[in-house]
Amino acid sequence: MSKLTLLAAAATGYVLGARAGRERYEQIKAQAQKVARNPKVQDAAHKAQDTAATQATAAAGVVKEKVGDVASTAADKVRRDASIQPAP
Repeated sequence: MSKLTLLAAAATGYVLGARAGRERYEQIKAQAQKVARNPKVQDAAHKAQDTAATQATAAAGVVKEKVGDVASTAADKVRRDASIQPAP
C-alpha cells in the first residue's frame, strides 16, 4: 500500500509542479483514472477499507474497556478519599 501512496504522491507533485502544460496534465489524469479503475486496485482499496473498518471496531472496543477501567479506578479513589476525610 505504501508503494501506491508514494506513486500517487509523486504523480500529484509532478502534476502540480510540472510546466508541461494542459496536454501533459490530461495525459497524467487519464492514466491515473485508468489505474484507479483497475480491478486489482479496486480490490486492494476495498480490502484496505475492510481492514480499516475491522481495526476501528476493535480499537473502539479496547478504548471503551479502558475508559470503563479508568472511570472505575477514579470512582474508587474518590470514594476512598471521601471516606478518609472527616465530614465538615
